[in-house]
Amino acid sequence: MKDNNIQSIIFGEVLFDIFPDGKSMLGGAPFNVASHLQAFGQRPGFVSRVGDDADGHRIISAMKGRGMDMSFLQIDSIHATGRVEVRIDAGEPDYDIVKNRAYDFIAPEGLPETDNTLLYHGSLALRNAESRETLARLKNQHNGIIFTDVNLRDPWWNVQLVDRLVDDADWVKLNEDELNMLTEEGTDDNDKISHFLSLHNLTGVIVTRGSRGATALTATGEIAEATPDKEIRVVDTVGAGDAFASVLILGICHGWSLSLMMERAQSFASHIVGRQGATVDDMSFYQPMIQSWNLM
Repeated sequence: MKDNNIQSIIFGEVLFDIFPDGKSMLGGAPFNVASHLQAFGQRPGFVSRVGDDADGHRIISAMKGRGMDMSFLQIDSIHATGRVEVRIDAGEPDYDIVKNRAYDFIAPEGLPETDNTLLYHGSLALRNAESRETLARLKNQHNGIIFTDVNLRDPWWNVQLVDRLVDDADWVKLNEDELNMLTEEGTDDNDKISHFLSLHNLTGVIVTRGSRGATALTATGEIAEATPDKEIRVVDTVGAGDAFASVLILGICHGWSLSLMMERAQSFASHIVGRQGATVDDMSFYQPMIQSWNLM
């Protein structure tokens, strides 16, 4: 990234999704976002915590393999690495986000410098007081943009906490179901988005709608929409929202217009759903976008 562009700090969970057949997939929204940004050549600072166990060692190996900065990944000798147990009930997936895992105990020591940075965080990693307090300390020394990616996962959230997080943010991304859970104002979706933005004094808000695309609104009244190509081949929608968020961060950091940012975010998310998994190990996958978006 060029020197005059904002660097990013990504705070939150990294974990494994464990499926009934024993298969595991590396994930966690903040990790997915950081991994994409790294692949785009941005070298984000990833603040998280893993256990001193086999899963934690796999994460360390994966991060090293992707060239990610290890400076702010903490090792926990007490708590195990994050896990989500995926169960299939009547053909539908059900998730048990295992509690008291390493990312719930992110410590305040050794945090990155935050001058002229974009700070990204979600809401899941803040279910425990320890990680909440560490993020608060990071915010207190932060003088840049805050991007909050709302992830409401029962029973690990409450309206009061999420409202406080959103009040601290400049940009917020959430899906339409989450928007409806957080505001009852407005006669239609656009009214709700406008009310949400005004209520929390945001710079911008992005609402994703799955196969129907996404809408963005800014405090200056600028509106942009993005719609996926109807011919898109969907293999796996896991991580599509994280892919979208990573390009929104690129756009904010590089000063792209709102419409360009949304167009590129939707395009990248469409590429991701055409593959299995939330992240991509093959760096050549990113190269056409790096070149066409002038990220070199």
